[in-house]
Amino acid sequence: MLVSALAVCAPARAGQAPGGGLGSESHPLRMMFVPSGDAQVILEGGQEIARLLKKQTGLHFITSVATSYAAVVEAMGAGKVDIGWLATFSYVLAKDKYDVQLLLIVDRFGSPFYRGQIMVNARSGIKSLEGLKGKTFAFVDPASTSGHIYPKALLASQGHNPENYFSKAVFAGSHNAVVLSVMKGEVDGGAVYDDARAAVAKSFPDVYDKVRVIAYTKNIPNDTVTARKGLDSG
Repeated sequence: MLVSALAVCAPARAGQAPGGGLGSESHPLRMMFVPSGDAQVILEGGQEIARLLKKQTGLHFITSVATSYAAVVEAMGAGKVDIGWLATFSYVLAKDKYDVQLLLIVDRFGSPFYRGQIMVNARSGIKSLEGLKGKTFAFVDPASTSGHIYPKALLASQGHNPENYFSKAVFAGSHNAVVLSVMKGEVDGGAVYDDARAAVAKSFPDVYDKVRVIAYTKNIPNDTVTARKGLDSG
C-alpha cells in the first residue's frame, strides 16, 4: 500500500528520465531511511520498494540507511538524498531547516497515528514510571519521536524532570537495540514505538515474557515520505 501511494507521487517523471536524467539508470533517485530498526532489514525492505517503484514508474532508485536520524535530514538539505523516509520529528526538523516537501504520511494498520511505549525488564519489579526513578534507561535517538521526544514529554506531564530522572540515560541507536538492551538487562527500561518487541520476536520469541510495557505516550502522527526541496524541478 505504501509503495502504491509513493508511486502516485512519481507519474510526472515516469518515462521522462532519458540518458542521464534524474531517475535514469545512471542517475537514480536516492532514497534514505532512518535507522529505526535492524539496518539490513530496513535496507532489504527499501530495495524491494525501489524495485516495485521502478516497475510502476519506470524510474530507477537507489536506497540506503542512515547512521542516525539527523543524518537523513542533513543529507536531504545537502542535496545528497532525494527522498527521505523520515520519523515524525525528523520531518519537522527537515521542513523547518530545509523546506522539504511532504509526499505522503505512512499508514499504520489503517491509522494515521501510532504511540510510543515505555518498557522494562520483567524481572526488575518495576511497574510504573515512578519505579524508573534513579534507574538506567535507553532512548533510541535524539530525533526519534516515539523513542525520545514523546516519552520525555510523558515524563514531564507527570511532574518528572526527564533530564535528571534516570541515573544513566543512553541512546541505543535503534528501536531494536533498545528492546534487546532491556531484555538482556543492560538497562532497566527503554522507550520505543508500540510494539517494537515484534521486530525481534522471530529471533527472541520470549521477548514478550522478558520485556513488559508499563506506559504509553499520546498519539503521534505517523512517519512521512518526503522529497528534498527542488526535486520537482530536477
